[in-house]
Amino acid sequence: MTTTQPAGPTDHDTAAGVLDVLIIGGGFSGLYQLDRLRDLGFDVKVWDSAGGLGGVWWWNCYPGARTDTVGHIYQFAHKDLWKDFDFRERFPDHAEVREYFEHVDRKLELSKDIEFDTFAAQARWDEDRREWTVVSADGKQQRARVVLVATGFGSKPLYPDIPGTDTFEGECHHTARWPQGGIDMTGKRVVIIGTGASGVQVFQEAAKVAAEVTLFQRTPNLALPMGQRSLDHAANDEVRKGLPERFATRYTAFAGFDFTFMDEQGATAGPEQLRATYERFWAEGGFPIWLGMYSDLLADEAVNRTFYDFWREKVHERVHNPVTAELLAPETPPHPFGVKRPALEQDYFDLFNRDGVRLVDQNDEPVLEITPKGVVTGNGLIECDVIALATGFDNNRGGIMAIDIQGVGGERLQDKWADRVDTFMGLSTAGFPNMIFLYGPQSPSGFCNGPTSAEYQGDIVVEFLEHLRERGHTRFESTGDAEKEWTAHVDELFEGSLFTRARSWYWGANVPGKPAQMLNYSGGLVSYFGKWDEVRAGGYPQYELD
Repeated sequence: MTTTQPAGPTDHDTAAGVLDVLIIGGGFSGLYQLDRLRDLGFDVKVWDSAGGLGGVWWWNCYPGARTDTVGHIYQFAHKDLWKDFDFRERFPDHAEVREYFEHVDRKLELSKDIEFDTFAAQARWDEDRREWTVVSADGKQQRARVVLVATGFGSKPLYPDIPGTDTFEGECHHTARWPQGGIDMTGKRVVIIGTGASGVQVFQEAAKVAAEVTLFQRTPNLALPMGQRSLDHAANDEVRKGLPERFATRYTAFAGFDFTFMDEQGATAGPEQLRATYERFWAEGGFPIWLGMYSDLLADEAVNRTFYDFWREKVHERVHNPVTAELLAPETPPHPFGVKRPALEQDYFDLFNRDGVRLVDQNDEPVLEITPKGVVTGNGLIECDVIALATGFDNNRGGIMAIDIQGVGGERLQDKWADRVDTFMGLSTAGFPNMIFLYGPQSPSGFCNGPTSAEYQGDIVVEFLEHLRERGHTRFESTGDAEKEWTAHVDELFEGSLFTRARSWYWGANVPGKPAQMLNYSGGLVSYFGKWDEVRAGGYPQYELD
């Protein structure tokens, strides 16, 4: 970054094509950094592998893709961008989220500093020059003093290892790499593999129009009612009246939403009070059921079980076939409620009552192979025209490790993190100077609303870079001791929670061969940013600055 001219790079550096900051990734975090740093005079650009604005929302264009956060909260508070954008639905779909990004672009003119269709394949650190050289998959090169890796936690799709996938004669796509033009499933025979959020969403669309739908389930999704509704301009205006206060709440809530846990504990509530509370939250829908009810819901297993039993009752009321109902909501919980991120559903459970819809338990009837005509299990061939691979992501670290990052002495990040991820606050790792991860592993990413993290974590990054520039530092690197302490803290929180009870992407258990460790900070935003306040007040002792 610039040390002699706080307003920007020197003429020599500009001619040499050396940026102050290169941002890899153009989602919420990347765009926020671009605008903030550009305003402060940093010479900054974004590389994004997507073909247009939106980050993960450019890639996730599969049928039914939509946010699980209320649209008005799933946006920037930054620069009053919220004042003149209307959402058509309480939970907007992918097309509407893209429209929102286009609105942001019109206001801030971000695209002029973004290179789309540019996949960062390699980054090499030069100790003598104190800068990175980043190389794209098509051979483009960019030098930068600082690299911000804003690839997000869901940028690397996880493909199942099923023999014969490439032989299928129909359409077979991962939900995160769905054709931009879409696929018409009307009258088709559709197989969906996976029941995470994308599997639930694709199923809800396919089951309404397809001739046949077969859904393969490994673990039941403890999906919650979305509480969707349409919004007109007047409704948007009414919501906007209270948005400043709701935005403020995002920074004090556990997970960056506009709500947090109640003060009451379920352990002290009687059965009637528990039931009344559950019914009240159920009627409203959304994530307050998960992160806005009793403060001990995710810590006390007995309280947790009372809600699971309530949830199971609701599912069985809607699914007519008792065998299917039991597969979807078994008497014995597959894991405690809430230790996997629940999906929000609109009519997911009701659609199993339709003719032509079948639920398959992958534990009893796994997919053995894919042939040109369909999917083969132990019970034979399921002929189909479309296969949707709703098999999730190599979350948190996957997008970062898709880049061949070579740090001090040529050490590769892929080697350093092969057996274990170690970071300081999810922001940096020893041996890789002048590099910061945004929304990355060991940060609150999996437990934080994306735009909230983009702004709140983004502000501390911008402040840190300003601090370095003002004091003439051209090199920063977090220490090994600092990251060991942070990893131990993340692990301690994890091991004392119920999150150990589910094989989830929160701790890498969804990826075969991936080292299992907690990859998301589960202590809440107030704790996380409180710790950063201590770091800043102490003069950043966890970093070697030069």
